[in-house]
Amino acid sequence: MNFITSQIPNTITCLNILSGCVAIICASFGESPLHGLTGIEWAYIFIGIAAVADFCDGLAARTLHAYSELGKQLDSLCDAVSFGVAPAMTLYFLTASQGAHWGLVALLIPIAGVIRLARFNIDTRQTTSFIGLPIPANAIFWIGYTASATAGAGFLLEWWVLVPVVAAECWLMVSPLPIFSLKMKSLGWRGNEARWILAVAAVALVATLHTGGLLWLIIFYVLLSMLPFARRQAH
Repeated sequence: MNFITSQIPNTITCLNILSGCVAIICASFGESPLHGLTGIEWAYIFIGIAAVADFCDGLAARTLHAYSELGKQLDSLCDAVSFGVAPAMTLYFLTASQGAHWGLVALLIPIAGVIRLARFNIDTRQTTSFIGLPIPANAIFWIGYTASATAGAGFLLEWWVLVPVVAAECWLMVSPLPIFSLKMKSLGWRGNEARWILAVAAVALVATLHTGGLLWLIIFYVLLSMLPFARRQAH
């Protein structure tokens, strides 16, 4: 394999962190208009682009057989920014735009995220499933949470709701809770029951609740992972 081909997965991974950084910049505009959307909405889009890049770098590595220790470490560092720092800053800037100082609690999110990623990198048990909530799912949760808050559920940004939710979400990332992976070895129902149920739930929740449905999707993901048949798929 030539050098250029071997670097394709790492190049895609760098697109991940680039998108995460742009998301942070966009989030700093809060709910102010920015090229037809609000800054927060652009932040959602760029976190989404980072998620696509995070999926594609692994796909490229598998397709090209371009696995490397560098790629593994680079992936975690990029994930920390795009799925830890970016959603945390989105939450912080949203609360700050409303004059709330307790949004600083959002800084706990990337701390828990990097601990989760560091554990993942050295834990050989997490090759086909997860222990603790994956950090991309954390980002999805906060996109849904902040979208719900701006769509009328403003109480979600009050300290008596926000602080406990941040604490719970951070705990989930570093918890010993088994979480099934979304990777499928086949498209069949058998052995993928939880994954197909989650896929149907995703379509239903986003169709009915729009971006805010992502909040409930991650809650459903966690609860589904606790069921016996889903636990079997998390091992």
